[in-house]
Amino acid sequence: MGLDGKVVVVTGGTRGVGAGIARTFVEAGADVVVCARRPPEVPLPGAEFRALDLRDPEAVQAFFAALPRLDVLVNNAGGTPYRRLTDADAVRHARVIELNLVAPLTASLAAYEHLKRVRGSVVMIGSVSGGRPSPGSAAYGAAKAGLESLARSMAVEWAPEVRVNTLVVGMVRTEQSHLHYGGEDGIAGVSRTVPLGRLAEPSDIGAAAAFLASDAAAYISGASLLVHGGGERPVFLDAATVNKEART
Repeated sequence: MGLDGKVVVVTGGTRGVGAGIARTFVEAGADVVVCARRPPEVPLPGAEFRALDLRDPEAVQAFFAALPRLDVLVNNAGGTPYRRLTDADAVRHARVIELNLVAPLTASLAAYEHLKRVRGSVVMIGSVSGGRPSPGSAAYGAAKAGLESLARSMAVEWAPEVRVNTLVVGMVRTEQSHLHYGGEDGIAGVSRTVPLGRLAEPSDIGAAAAFLASDAAAYISGASLLVHGGGERPVFLDAATVNKEART
């Protein structure tokens, strides 16, 4: 993929999807730096960890200024607990938007001069939550919708020096899957709603991110790549009373 020796920063790359992305880039021969507020419980061989609070603009600017080179930025850091809108005040919801939308913008701006110099690439890690109702994570869904829009605008403003794309990620099996889907029975039940019959593995997301960052995607910018196993089966099909035999 032409990633050998490239310098890659993966935000939130210490666990889950971020660790899977970082591992894929390491295996592709890249020099990988992962950043998060806390170090990983299990260090990733071949990747360097640096502590960074992405919601601190001055710290983010200093972090990227200290890098001698940067070829790829993967804006992966994000997430949210399950929280219905009326169960929290506006400040808590705003912090979710800050982490999932403002922080990627802050990091991208801080990385821009490096990326422009080498004709580099930004990969945003979006979510299917940005394109459908997200009860219990409304602020997160709104932020991910904004992230996808931001990436498209960045791709136009920063062309031709910097390519910017988004991975629109579906459900992924990580060490925290039980918090979203329950135990093995819950994960199995949710997996049956996916056309491909399983949740994604972090390595699936890593492979897609590496592709978008690579020379194989040299003419792809401003794109949103769906990585969701075929999407979600429409709920109305199970409620309809006609054609049940054909559907099953």
